[in-house]
Amino acid sequence: MTKESVVSAELTLLASGGNCHFSDHGCGFPAPGLNEFQFEPIFTIGSLEFNKPMLLSFICAFLVIGFFWAAFARPKLVPGKLQLVGEIGYDFVKRSIVLETIGKKGEKYVPMLVSMFFFIWIMNIMSIIPFAQFPVMAAIAFPAGLAAVVWFTYMFLTFKKHGFVGGFKNLCWPSGIPGWVMFILVPIEFFSNIFVRPFTLAVRAFANMFAGHLLIVMFSIASWYLLSPSLGALYGSVSFVVTVGLTAFELLVQFLQAYIFVMLASSYIAGALEEAH
Repeated sequence: MTKESVVSAELTLLASGGNCHFSDHGCGFPAPGLNEFQFEPIFTIGSLEFNKPMLLSFICAFLVIGFFWAAFARPKLVPGKLQLVGEIGYDFVKRSIVLETIGKKGEKYVPMLVSMFFFIWIMNIMSIIPFAQFPVMAAIAFPAGLAAVVWFTYMFLTFKKHGFVGGFKNLCWPSGIPGWVMFILVPIEFFSNIFVRPFTLAVRAFANMFAGHLLIVMFSIASWYLLSPSLGALYGSVSFVVTVGLTAFELLVQFLQAYIFVMLASSYIAGALEEAH
């Protein structure tokens, strides 16, 4: 369906006062598309346009900061409920991701990775929050920005630990490989570590949230569009059940994407801190 047909279908739905259904003649299905990811600016400052995803990202940042501030501002030996929840979340990332991947050397990076995990998770959860209803990580700028933070940290630690020559050797020269293979392997390793890693880190988080949001929106619209006194009611109810199922599945995906992002970030840091062979 072209962009023009999508716009036409949406105008038809709006013109009918939101009562456009499958049984109505001349009322096309308003299929969602890229328009679901385009937002009018809330306000502008010069050439900067502040839109809904940016607002949601600030809200998510304040939620994460506010929660951990409230949980640990006055820590007690016997934790209260809020502190206990904060400790469980912090220990989960620390023990299950950072220490498992990096080891004891990863202790100093735990605050950064804990913050990143909960920030990504809350931004994903925005998809199912009323009035928000948009996963911030489905806007490519946000996963790309976080991937850039991970990549710069990875590069900085690599060259700080091994020096200039040793850093490139760490990135491009795997140990225990026969010398004649290096002619092929070194360019591949260089391209993979320098360019592919940050790209795949960003795209993985973006693509999952993008696809999940689009599916939920499509079946939500279909539930209303198929609603009619005829057989369409059955189709609409099936579409509604699928929407509920997708939303439940999306809750799992939202958590997993935050987990995978931080796990990969930890693995990159572990590689940067690895002793030269």
